[in-house]
Amino acid sequence: MAEPTEDQWLVEEGIGEHRAILVSGGRIIAAQVDWPGSLAVGRIDDAVLVARTAGSKRGTVRFASGEQALVDGLPRDAREGAPLRVIVTRAAIADAGRLKLAQVRPTQDAPCPAPTLAERLQLAGEKVRIVRRFVQDGWNELFAEAWEGCVEFDGGSLLVTPTAAMTVIDIDGTLPPRALALAAVSPLTEAIRRFDLGGSIGIDFPTLADKADRRAVDDALGTALSGWPHERTAMNGFGFVQIVSRLERPSLVQRLVRDRAGAAARLLLRRAEAVEDPGAILLSAHPAVRSRIAPEWEADLARRTGRTLRWSEDPGLALEAGFAQAVPL
Repeated sequence: MAEPTEDQWLVEEGIGEHRAILVSGGRIIAAQVDWPGSLAVGRIDDAVLVARTAGSKRGTVRFASGEQALVDGLPRDAREGAPLRVIVTRAAIADAGRLKLAQVRPTQDAPCPAPTLAERLQLAGEKVRIVRRFVQDGWNELFAEAWEGCVEFDGGSLLVTPTAAMTVIDIDGTLPPRALALAAVSPLTEAIRRFDLGGSIGIDFPTLADKADRRAVDDALGTALSGWPHERTAMNGFGFVQIVSRLERPSLVQRLVRDRAGAAARLLLRRAEAVEDPGAILLSAHPAVRSRIAPEWEADLARRTGRTLRWSEDPGLALEAGFAQAVPL
């Protein structure tokens, strides 16, 4: 397979998870993830209006799957209990404390499924190539960073934490404050794209008393984020910067915070697909991870690999430490 170019996204349509990466210099510089099955941006479907806020255009709808969403732009004649055709404008977003429902608005367009991850990128004007497996495979490293919510860099680290209000990035390290703040700019802006962060992002830099130092960090941030659509505040006297960008889907970090066993299950299936030695495939996992493997996922893995599958449940394994190996039939 040819070496990927920086302006071409590679997409793996895995079991329970589609993954997209943009590679430069042998390293993933941007990534996106989709978990098919729940409400996603672009889906048009019929739902039922189950509640309407008095005197407003807002309410709640329920889809045939049982999933609910917040609706805005309701017509005056919309009544509770009546059918309503809607288009999804934002997927559900989860943080450590609560789930924010998906958002929809009424439409008259014909029902259609949400575009796949590859289709979504193509609709955005990106070049896309679907591959069976990434050539430059830094996915395990990226997953580990997102799982821990921590990115190490020379002289410091970033701690990425989803909260109810925003994704907060705390910068810590041993360098002097000005040097630490400037050293954090590049890994920080890389993490935003690698983790597919969006919405409101709060960055807690070291406190810089000198306005010239704060301006230097602002300038460096502006250069590093050029070409990425966003709005940004200047650094205040406490070292805080807020970035706001469009939010349509959960980030990789938010997905892992919301459903760690489910994320680990998808990672294990990816590892199992990569087993090349002959024989049956033995999947070893924590029981919580095993329980998140849907029967159709297991059937899909057997079909894709053409192998007999065996399981070993080990409560002593960390959720993310599941592994797959070939064993004699």
